[in-house]
Order: sequence, then C-alpha cells, then structure tokens
Amino acid sequence: MPTWRYSIGMFGLAIPINTIRVSTLLFYVDILGLDVRAYGTVMAVYAVLDAVDNPVLGHLSDRTRTRWGRRRPWLVVGAVLLTAGLVGFFWAPSTLDGVALVAWFAFFAILCEAADSMYAANYNALLPELFRDEHRRAGANSLRQAFQLIGFAIALAATPALTTSVFGAEDSPSGFRTTALLYAGLALAALLFMALNVREDPARVAEGHDGFLTGARVILRNPHFWLVGLATACYLVPLAFVLAGVQLYVKYSLGLPVANSLWLIGSSIAIAAVALPVWTGLVRRRGAPFAWRLAFVFLAGGFVPFYLATSLASAIAGLGVVALGWSGLLATNDLIQARVVDDDIRRHGQHREGLFLSAFGFFSRLTGATAGIGLGSLGLLFGYYSGNDPGPDPGAAFRVAVGVYPFVIAVLGVILSLLIRVPAAGTEVPATASSEPGTPARSARQTARPRTVRAGRLAKGPAPRHDEVP
Repeated sequence: MPTWRYSIGMFGLAIPINTIRVSTLLFYVDILGLDVRAYGTVMAVYAVLDAVDNPVLGHLSDRTRTRWGRRRPWLVVGAVLLTAGLVGFFWAPSTLDGVALVAWFAFFAILCEAADSMYAANYNALLPELFRDEHRRAGANSLRQAFQLIGFAIALAATPALTTSVFGAEDSPSGFRTTALLYAGLALAALLFMALNVREDPARVAEGHDGFLTGARVILRNPHFWLVGLATACYLVPLAFVLAGVQLYVKYSLGLPVANSLWLIGSSIAIAAVALPVWTGLVRRRGAPFAWRLAFVFLAGGFVPFYLATSLASAIAGLGVVALGWSGLLATNDLIQARVVDDDIRRHGQHREGLFLSAFGFFSRLTGATAGIGLGSLGLLFGYYSGNDPGPDPGAAFRVAVGVYPFVIAVLGVILSLLIRVPAAGTEVPATASSEPGTPARSARQTARPRTVRAGRLAKGPAPRHDEVP
C-alpha cells in the first residue's frame, strides 16, 4: 500500500473528532446553555464505556476473517458512523433544553467517540503491520502526522471563523450545522479512500490467536503498557484542555472575538508542521526515545508563557513552544508504542496489534474524561457554569483551564519519559542489544525466539532482554 494513501486516512480521522473537541464548550455550553457540570459528567461516564469498547474492538478486529481482510470492514463502518455522528452532533434543535439537551449531547458524543475508536483502532494497527522497520515506520508516521496537521488546521483553526463569521454569527448555532455538513463530506471521502485500498499480509490474516481474556491478561501484566500508556495520557490530556477551552480563553481571558482563535490555533499548527521533519530527522539520528523525552520538555515549558499571556501575540508565542513539543510527540509517541507492540511479538509470537494499540487507546480516551472533570471544576472554583452564568471572573477560569492544569500533567509526562526504559524496535533483537558488559552476545535468533502456542497455553522459551536500543 503506498505510504501517502495510508497516511491520508489520518487527515479524514482528524477532522470530525477534533471539530467536536474544539467546539463542544462553545456550541453546547456557551450557546445552547448546557450546564458545564453535565458536560463533565457525560465525559466521565463515557470514559468508563470507552475503557471497555476500545480493547474489545481491537480484539475483534484481530480475529476478523473476511475476504476483504481483518481491518477493512471495520474501517468502512467506522468511517460512515463517524461522519454521520458529526452531522447529528451539531444539528441539535435550538428548542432543546434541560434533560433533553443533555441526552442529545450524550448520545452523539458517545456515538462519535465509539466510531472514532472503531476506525482508529484498525488504522493505528496498520502502522506496525505495514511498516516493519523503524526507519520506514518513522517516515510513514511523519507523513500521516503531516496529514493530521492539515486536518487540525481545518478542524481547529478554520472552524471558529466558519461557524461564527462565514456561515453563522457569534451566538448562533446555524454556522455549526453548515460547517458540519461540509466537514462530514470531506472526511468521509478521505477515510474511504484509504480504507478501500488496504492490502494486509495474508499470513497475519490467517494467524491463530488466543482468546480475549488471555490476550488482555498478557497486556495488563506488561509494565511497558502501563508506563508508556500513562506517558501518552500526559501528552494528550494537556492538549485536550487546550482544544476544549481555547475559544473561551480567547473570548474571556484575552477579551477578543472568538474568531481570533483562528490565528492562535493556526500559528501553532504551522509551527508544528514546520518542526515535524526536524523531529523525524532527530528520530533517525538519535532514536525515538531521545526525541520523545525532549518533546515532553518543550510541551511542559510552553504552558508557562501561555498562561502569562495578556495579548494575542504573546499567547501565540507561548502556544508556539507548546506546538514544538506537540510536533515532537506526534513524530515519536506512536513509534514508542510500536516498540512495545514489537516487544510483545518477540515475547509471545502473536500479532495482536489491534488489541494492543486499542488498549493503549484507553489512555488516550482518558483525555476527554480528565478534561471534562477539569473543566467541570471551573464552576466550583470560579463560578463558571455556562454562557448564561459565567461567574465573576471567567477570564481567570479559562486561563487556569488551558495553562495550569495542562502544565502540571505535562510535567508528570516529563518525569515518566525519563524513567521509562523503552524496548528495542522491530521483531528481531540485535545481538548487541542483549549483551551486558563482559557477557558474550547471543545471536538474534537465540534472543528473539518466541514462545510457542500449545493447546491455548504459552510454552515458555528464553525471554528476550529489553535493553533500550534507540
């Protein structure tokens, strides 16, 4: 499958879900009057549901056997549900209020996130599956992240202008409806264009697998799953706070029209895009773990000037440093997760990319719940409950929401990244990677010999070492 065609799937995936994330507070809370506490509750409840459906979808994908392969049927269904859910999400009748409004919001939020999980679980599983060595994998990941940044530019930067100026007004929902239809058509075309050209390895399609509970136990007992997963959350949760609160940060903290979010978000995306090939080059020279750790430092450091900003120019400068870290994590985080999957294959001799990467998806799904709880706390701390009841100082509320909360979580990510000993890349371990000083190196064949599956149980072979090989 051509790298560019695989990568364009990320463009279609980025548009719907990020449009929802960046506009939910403005559309439902500030315009339609949904209580921010209801918003936080829905996002927290969804995190529990998503913790179950994400790995289940990945496991079902790994075990799917059709003439079209394992991944393609799920990709097609997920694409249709996701784009249909995007339209429904922003076509909430203006007459809805109270419980009815909460119910509409909850139904379409959950539908969109579930469809996003369905598509993303299968799409992400294809990265280590189609691109076996880290050099090719880094190139494919860099290209798909570039397409994602284009999707971000549309979903995040263009949306405020389209919804409040081009197709609608500052306090009207009409612009969101037209924008949703436009985005749904664009995203569906990209998602299906990628999905209908997937060509999987026939040997992997025919491969046998342990049951869901056996596979889940193996993953849950893997310390790298927990450590890398928590680090992933520490990268995504700060961004979720920014995406959810940036438009109201511009409105209340900077005292500017919401449409100015275009310049703030657009400049950050441009910085991330320009820096992406630099980070990819650093990965190829110094290895993914080094670049990953450095990116966390930039991410955390940028929230300090962003919190202190008092003008659009200073906010752009602060968020620009955050964008440098974001770009580095786009270039590296999926490679770190792929190394953990490679290590699982070396240990157990099974390709369960769908289940493993979907299990990692549990940590990424913590973003919505954590951001929801954090934003819900603005009522308790600052008296901001909705656009109809903003409290005495909404500017301070959203400065904390997009500056303080993300900084604390990103600092935790820096600490975790420094403590984690990242596994080697690839399903074959180099002989030098298994040697301690003064110990003769074992051959790659000896080191990488997988365990064999017998009658549903794992027969233990020599366990490979996990020395970090950048």
